[in-house]
This record gives sequence, structure tokens and C-alpha cells, in this order.
Amino acid sequence: MGPRLRGDDIEDGSPRMPEHPAISDKTAFIRANTRPRAVPLVPEIVLLVADEAVPLWHKTEEELGEAGLPPPFWAFAWAGGQALARHILDHPELVRGKRVLDLASGSGLVAIAAMKAGAAAVTAADIDAFACAAALLNAADNDVTVTACQDDVLAGSFDTRWDAVLAGDIFYERDTAQRAFDFLSRHAARGATVLIGDPGRSYLPRDRMRRIADYSVPVTRDLEDAEIKRTAVWDLRPSKEDSTPA
Repeated sequence: MGPRLRGDDIEDGSPRMPEHPAISDKTAFIRANTRPRAVPLVPEIVLLVADEAVPLWHKTEEELGEAGLPPPFWAFAWAGGQALARHILDHPELVRGKRVLDLASGSGLVAIAAMKAGAAAVTAADIDAFACAAALLNAADNDVTVTACQDDVLAGSFDTRWDAVLAGDIFYERDTAQRAFDFLSRHAARGATVLIGDPGRSYLPRDRMRRIADYSVPVTRDLEDAEIKRTAVWDLRPSKEDSTPA
């Protein structure tokens, strides 16, 4: 089961991700509607999080004067991101000295963990402008620096290469999952370290990945179907057919 979404959050198979033109000061909006909390599985990182999803969701729609917006993924520490961040901090050699991409970064949790683990540079990529703003805020509050990217890095024309690609909770929707897997596979074929944190989302291609760790992650019942989510970290190794010159 994936994150709990309303039926109108998906249009033509893709989540709606608005530009948020009516809120000029995203930093102020985020700080006014969240509070700092230690991440349950990663208490050495503190994030600006919302107490509840629905009130913040509605407030965002009211402020923007627009209905049917996606939920505020950036305002919560999701299970896949928590497990992946914990794994990176416990195994810093996976990212140390590398150029790292945190794909669908949301709050920036995994990006922050990568910087704390010694990455040379981290890009927090998310097509939601609020997520980019939240990632920068959370990074600064945790005394690290990341770069935010609102471009759609899954687009075939986006050819920047990273040494490591980290993705938490991205396999919850069919079309996005396929695009993400294709993107991750291309990087794995080029020799990048590719790690995925996932609590059993619907479209995770388990048969094409290797499970390397398991965590019991405290989560919010308002968002998930349990208070503890059994969550795995997977790596993606290129098949011989996928391998391409670096």
C-alpha cells in the first residue's frame, strides 16, 4: 500500500505538481505550518514537519486558491526515506566523497543524511517547489548544504550523471515508478551506486533489485496503514543487457 492520496491527486496518470504562484514566501509558509522534530529512526536529524497532513493540505489549497493539489509530501518523514537515511548514516562508505542525487527528495531527509555521511555534494531533486524550499531549510537547520533542483530529472533529456542515486518512497504510482526505474537503471549501468528505500509500495520491481537491509520504521497513522512500517533498503545492479560504457 502506498501513501494515502485522494482520487483527484492523479491526473492522466501523473501527480499534479503546481508552481505555487500565490505563495511568494515559501520559507515563511513552511516555518509557520510545521515544527522541528527529530526523525524517529534518524534522531540525529531534525526536520520541519506538520502535525497532520490534511489540515496543512487544505491550508495550502486555500492559500493558493486551487483545489486538487497533491499532498504535502515535504512535510513528513516517510518510511522509505527514514530507512534509507539510517542505512546511509550507518554505512557512510556508500556515499563518502561522491556526488549524490536524492531523487524525489521531499523534506530532504536522505540528502541531509548523505551530506552528514561525507558526500562531496548532494542534489535534492523534487518537482514540487515547496519540497525544494523545505529541503534547503532542513539542510540549513542541520548544518549541511545541499543543492535543490526542481527540474524533472526523470526526463530522458536530463543527462547529468551522479556517482550515487538515492530514492525513497518513489514506487507508489505506476507511471512514475516506471520512469524512476528506467532512470535508476541507466545510472546503475553507468556504474553509479543506486539505493532505494521502500516499505512495500505497490509498484516496486522487487524481482529486479537486491534486498540489503530491513528496518522497523515509526510512521504516522494519518499517512500510512500502521504505526510501524517494515521497510527495506534495496540496491540496483545493472544487468548485462543494461550495461553501457561509463
